[in-house]
Amino acid sequence: MTDQDIQMPIRDFDIPYEEELLRNPYSLRSWLRYIDHKRTGTLQEQTFLYERALRELPGSYKLWKRYLDLRREKLRGANPVKHVELYNALNSCYERALILLNKMPRIWLDYLDFLMSQPHITKTRRTFDRALRALPVTQHSRVWELYINFADKAGGETGIRVLRRYLKLEPSYIESYVEHLIDLERFDEAAQKLVSIVNDTKFQSTKGKSNYQLWQDLCELVVNHCTDVKSLKVEAIIRSGIKRFTDQVGMLYCRLATYWINMGQLEKARDIFEEGITTVLTVRDFTAIFDAYVEFEEEMITTKMEMAAEREASGEKDEDEDLDLDMRLLRYERLMDRRPFLVNDVLLRQNPNNVSEWEKRVALWGNNKEKVVDTYTQAIQTINPKKAHGKFQELWIKFARFYEDGGDLDSARAIFDKAVKVNYKAVNDLAEVWCEYAEMETRHDNFDQALEVMARATVVPRIPGVNPKTINFHDESLSAQQRVFKSLTLWSFYVDLEESVGSVESTKSVYDKIMDLRIANPQVVVNYATFLEENKYFEESYKVYERGIEIFGWPIAFELWNIYLQRFIGRYGGSKLERARDLFEQALDKCPPKYAKPIILMYGKLEEEHGLARHAMRIYDRGTRVVSDEDRLEMFNFYIAKATASFGVVAAREIYERAIEALPDKDVRPMCLKYADLERKLGEIDRSRAIYGYASQFFDPKTQPSFWQTWHDFEVQHGNEDTFKEMLRIKRSVQAQYQSAL
Repeated sequence: MTDQDIQMPIRDFDIPYEEELLRNPYSLRSWLRYIDHKRTGTLQEQTFLYERALRELPGSYKLWKRYLDLRREKLRGANPVKHVELYNALNSCYERALILLNKMPRIWLDYLDFLMSQPHITKTRRTFDRALRALPVTQHSRVWELYINFADKAGGETGIRVLRRYLKLEPSYIESYVEHLIDLERFDEAAQKLVSIVNDTKFQSTKGKSNYQLWQDLCELVVNHCTDVKSLKVEAIIRSGIKRFTDQVGMLYCRLATYWINMGQLEKARDIFEEGITTVLTVRDFTAIFDAYVEFEEEMITTKMEMAAEREASGEKDEDEDLDLDMRLLRYERLMDRRPFLVNDVLLRQNPNNVSEWEKRVALWGNNKEKVVDTYTQAIQTINPKKAHGKFQELWIKFARFYEDGGDLDSARAIFDKAVKVNYKAVNDLAEVWCEYAEMETRHDNFDQALEVMARATVVPRIPGVNPKTINFHDESLSAQQRVFKSLTLWSFYVDLEESVGSVESTKSVYDKIMDLRIANPQVVVNYATFLEENKYFEESYKVYERGIEIFGWPIAFELWNIYLQRFIGRYGGSKLERARDLFEQALDKCPPKYAKPIILMYGKLEEEHGLARHAMRIYDRGTRVVSDEDRLEMFNFYIAKATASFGVVAAREIYERAIEALPDKDVRPMCLKYADLERKLGEIDRSRAIYGYASQFFDPKTQPSFWQTWHDFEVQHGNEDTFKEMLRIKRSVQAQYQSAL
């Protein structure tokens, strides 16, 4: 008997609702009020009433929804296997509802959710398919959300097929699909899907993974499950990653080697490790590969040694296996010995122009002379002189020194002859090579050859249409060889060598060339002059000073004049006084004020010692006019002291008066006080008072009370009431003057 055939008694309280339904059998509101009235009744009563209502209003969504929810609520917690009839009855109700409500997604979703709680996989899958066919495509996302959940629970082929269908609707779900494939151990298909992802440059991961992270997942998958992945060329995939991700080369090489280890091809794995450590460009990648390589070899050796121990314990002998173990141990030792060279190779691949790394490589070979020569040769052939990182010239020098230390001077000279033809980055680099070439000859007492080398180095080149004197030392458009003749470093070494082992004339010739090329510095001028003096060429040395003064001008000329005048006076004293005076006049002719004071003092001292005192006073007087403002006060004090010593105290009066007129206010103050004190000591009280009166305008009573105290004491000692009152009047006047100025 079906639910429709059940007859339920009508109670007194139901009569008003029944009468209402007789009048309006198609009124949804009337049915809902009646159902609400029966909500406390039994399930049979409520079911009977819902069935009656749905017979009259079979297309009512509200009635069906409330009816199905009621039936489903009553089945909550019931075992679908034990109560299969009740579940089937509710399934039938959903099917009846969907006859007219097949466009209602909520009914479909509730039905599908209900079916998922039952052990009917095929029926559930087909119902999902019916829902997708019945509902518009805009509602499919709601169905698929449940459908994917079903696929997860169903698993196996069913789950895979469902997810494969969903990918057509939503391609971005492919990452989850790959995870499902891996869970189901379908590694080959998972690898294929990952390959399609990493090859798609426009792919955006829904899980926030970068393209490199997806590559890592792919590599890990194909390496760990290499025997299951048969449709892909794993080595080609990983090698493409090595080219693509240049910052992860080390890790990818390790993955590739691990792949061949898992495949059982150990020799192939070793080849990959060797390829990796000889091609990577960073120490980080090298370290990763080398450590993995060492670990691989250690594991193999450990395994072989355990097998050898077992054979020995059992008394068996296998010469081939023992030989293989010895070979592996030898290979392992050689690998560890090669490590410094391999690291050096990496750094040289990064920058083949790195001079210091080439020098380290030479040091690694130690006493292996053949390898040292090969390394030096390779280095000088590889390094671009203009791009060298470090001192390229030192590499040539050390190469030559290697032959020199071995006693082969001819080979060392051949190296230097090649080195001086290299177009270095800087001219001084070439100059250093020439100097070292000559140094080598001097170490072996070949002084003539050393001088010949320096003569070759300093030859002025002949460039058509170019005057050598106009060549700029810093002109990069010319080669180092065309500019090296203007290197002061080179000439300085040459002249030192000539002074040590050459003749005076040859040394003078070298100095003259330096002066002619106009590359001399003040020290060269002083050295040249000193050299000439030591060899008794005094007049020529003075000409050198004058020539240097002409070349450099002020302020460098001040140092040259200083040395020149001292040496001239030291030699001739007062015997050539007029000539000395002419030299001082020349020195003072265009002398800047800041440099005039030492020359004036030296000039005055000359006159004091070898000339006339009044001439010296005239020079000191001239000095008070030509020196700088900073030195003028000191110059006046010196002039006053000398005048006082030579002509008495009275002679200083005129100098004091001129100093007070010439000096700035800050220097006038101490000068006035000294002048007033002088007059007081001479008994000239009125003159001293007048000086105090004049000086008062420079002293603010508030900030410089010491002056006023000095005047006060002076008046107390030497004045009277009138002069004291006059002092106080002046003080008030000056104070008022300074206050008004503020």
